[in-house]
Amino acid sequence: MDRALSTDIQRQRTRRRWLLLTAALGLLVAGLLAFRSVLQPSVRRSQILLTTAETGDVEASLTASGLIIPGHEAVLTSPIQSTIRRVMVQVGEKVGPGQTILELDKDLTSSALAKLQDEQQQNRNKNSQLQLSLEKALNDLQSQEQVQQVKVHSLQSALRDEQYLLKIGGGTAESVRQAELTLKIAQLELQRLREQIRNQRAANAADVRELGFTMQIQDRSIGELAGKLSQSSISSGQPGVLTWVNENIGATVNQGDPLARVADLSSFRVRATISDTYADALHLGDPVVVRVNGTDLRGIVTTVSPAVDKGVVTFYAKLDEDHHPALRSNLRADVFVVTKAHHKVVRVKNGPFYQGGKEQQVFVVRDGKAEQRTVQFGDSNFDHVQVLSGLQPGDEIILSDTKEYTDTPRLIIKD
Repeated sequence: MDRALSTDIQRQRTRRRWLLLTAALGLLVAGLLAFRSVLQPSVRRSQILLTTAETGDVEASLTASGLIIPGHEAVLTSPIQSTIRRVMVQVGEKVGPGQTILELDKDLTSSALAKLQDEQQQNRNKNSQLQLSLEKALNDLQSQEQVQQVKVHSLQSALRDEQYLLKIGGGTAESVRQAELTLKIAQLELQRLREQIRNQRAANAADVRELGFTMQIQDRSIGELAGKLSQSSISSGQPGVLTWVNENIGATVNQGDPLARVADLSSFRVRATISDTYADALHLGDPVVVRVNGTDLRGIVTTVSPAVDKGVVTFYAKLDEDHHPALRSNLRADVFVVTKAHHKVVRVKNGPFYQGGKEQQVFVVRDGKAEQRTVQFGDSNFDHVQVLSGLQPGDEIILSDTKEYTDTPRLIIKD
């Protein structure tokens, strides 16, 4: 026969059912929370780069490729056509003024100089012969002039005699007219000789000047060739370091071919190239920042090439510290041409997150979470990006590329 359960037993069973129901609900909530945490996108802190917004300067710049070159470099060229006989100094060694660096073969030039000197001696002989010939021709004309002068004096006396005879009745008018005509002809002949003498003197002077000019030109050629011959031992006119030399012994070189370069390595400058797209943005005097092995050096643009070669423009920059220890000849460097400067603005480091736009979504990190925020950017350079709005100094953002999380409003950052 069944008996009714006591009140205590019923109360215990009811309590047990509530406890089981509460435990089941707790497990369900815990499961839901765990499932939600599994679905929530996350990233480990060690896998991302973070940066903090700060107040500072941002200089908008154009990026160019640069090469450190000596501030002063002398190119030594061949003064003559010859062959290389001997190299006296090796690349990298210091050279002093007048120190011989390289010797050329002088035989060919010496023969050419001797030939010019022989030709000049012939010209001197020609000059002596011309002087004698011209003097003889002039003397002959002067002798004819003297004879003609005597003849004129004689005819003048004959004319006076005929005039006197006509006056006393012992002569005729026809005889006087004949004497006058003969005298006139003699005077014209004397005048012709005098004119011929003047022309001869002018011609003599012209011939002498012409030969003199020829001899002067020859003298200059001899002097120039002798000077070039004396320079066949190639030397530097300034102290410096030999940065390059043609070491091909026996190689033929033409006049004007470079043989060596001597650089003054106490100062340096920068030769840089940039795409011709930015040619209009380059101006003389523009400030530049030259980055050499992590060291930033400032300077200004001093020269911009007007020509475009293979799509690039070449320009040169002078450094404020042109003797900085970090500078080395032929060392490559990054050159930033500053086009605009902003002072005391909010900025963040430039990195993979920045896509170059004016408005962009970035992840702002706070309390172990990264939430997307719209940020307005301004000008930028290789190091920093100007922030116009959306961030305050002290805000921490993800610097790494976050393209794969574009549609994710929030990220969990795990340690």
